[in-house]
Amino acid sequence: MAGTLYLIPTTLGSDRWQDVIPQYVSSIARDTRHFVVEDIRTARRYLSRLEMPVPISELHFELLNEHSTQPEVHKLLLPLLDGLSVGLISEAGVPAVADPGASLVALAHKHGIKVVPLAGPSSIIMALMASGFNGQNFAFVGYLPIKSNEREHRIVQLEQRSRDENQSQLFIEAPYRNNQLLSSLVTTLKPETLLHISCDLTLPTELTLSQSVKEWKRKMPDLHKRPSIFGIHSA
Repeated sequence: MAGTLYLIPTTLGSDRWQDVIPQYVSSIARDTRHFVVEDIRTARRYLSRLEMPVPISELHFELLNEHSTQPEVHKLLLPLLDGLSVGLISEAGVPAVADPGASLVALAHKHGIKVVPLAGPSSIIMALMASGFNGQNFAFVGYLPIKSNEREHRIVQLEQRSRDENQSQLFIEAPYRNNQLLSSLVTTLKPETLLHISCDLTLPTELTLSQSVKEWKRKMPDLHKRPSIFGIHSA
């Protein structure tokens, strides 16, 4: 009988996992010995904070990131096919959402392996919750283009789609490029378009604010190297 693939959420940056991770999730993690992770060092540190009942050195870790090949992902199924439970852990937040772990989840379904998603913080959903935008019709579109002209063209596309379909548009950027993206947003979007920023979610420095582009121009926050989710809505 095949094992179970548990999708184990992590914190979004806070060291106090008790504030955002349910107790039953930590209990499942403590009972697990095999893990597939995006970054081994980060995962080991997180599991150490959960106070695992065995030394971290006795746990088995396999790597799954954006560089993993399809044959490598297939090998990650072997413990599951042997009947062992495996925990999938992302770098931050919930696994398999804007995360390479989705490839393992897809393979698990193809092989009839039970997949169990566990509750935890999702920066994308938390940003949508905090935005006040349409929560019944929304899209997460990942990263916008790096080149300024391509990025501005994409921003115009997303604004038009939001207007035509009453659809909230959510996206992210590498934290060290947040300020450049914000600058492009306020110079490209129409003044009346609503722009949402969720930054440092679950941390003491958390910022969640929705206002018009015209209002954002009056006072621009410094988002450099601060994990952020952006959203626009133009009804």
